[in-house]
Amino acid sequence: MKTNHILLERVNLYYSSVAFKERSLKSLLGGFFSLNRTKPEIHDVHALKNISLEIKAGERVGLLGHNGAGKSTFLKMLAGLYPIAGGTRIVEGTVRSLFDLSLGFEPDASGRENILYRGLLLGLSPKFMRKIEDEVVAFADLGEFIDYPIKTYSAGMQVRLAFAISTAVGGDVLLLDEVIGAGDANFMVKAKNRILKLVEQSEILVLASHDFASLQSICNRGVVFHHGEIIFDGPITDAVSACKTINGVTA
Repeated sequence: MKTNHILLERVNLYYSSVAFKERSLKSLLGGFFSLNRTKPEIHDVHALKNISLEIKAGERVGLLGHNGAGKSTFLKMLAGLYPIAGGTRIVEGTVRSLFDLSLGFEPDASGRENILYRGLLLGLSPKFMRKIEDEVVAFADLGEFIDYPIKTYSAGMQVRLAFAISTAVGGDVLLLDEVIGAGDANFMVKAKNRILKLVEQSEILVLASHDFASLQSICNRGVVFHHGEIIFDGPITDAVSACKTINGVTA
């Protein structure tokens, strides 16, 4: 029987420079008329640098660091969304990730149809999605809009539906990246309660957040990132102090 765990050994991840190069007709024409102008060379971005880390069942790990430090990239690497360039990545257990909630919707399809589509993207069966459809609809609380095309939804409505679908089932390994940014007060309360329930049910939690109070209330371990490197790994209280020192926060 396999034990749910995460093991990383000297993991490196790069963003290809191709993604940063302009390829529009306008940029090509601009380049043609400025042949004598020296352009800065664009290199691959070394987003994660020699990451070695082990997370065992029962651990609640908070990720800390400034914007662009590598927290979100690290989570997406764990979820298997970003390929690593070198090293070893082992993630045992069913992974459930909550980030980029608005991705994966079909804008011309209705909210109800998108429940099925998004469930398939999450690796869930059509039979299971039909079984939980009523619960998802009730949680999202979109009223008659559930049968309207997604392209007619506001950003908040899309987040509510995506959150309701993505959190309808938990997993052994839960990856969270401050996903709730829209919705009324009542929905925010429901969302927080559901996340706490998922956290309780998961064996491993990895949470990226700038909210030190929430991290200290939920996590027992903290990992501080700085320019793609881990500069601290230890008790969450000490991790918060280390992060504040790096960012020049005195209180």
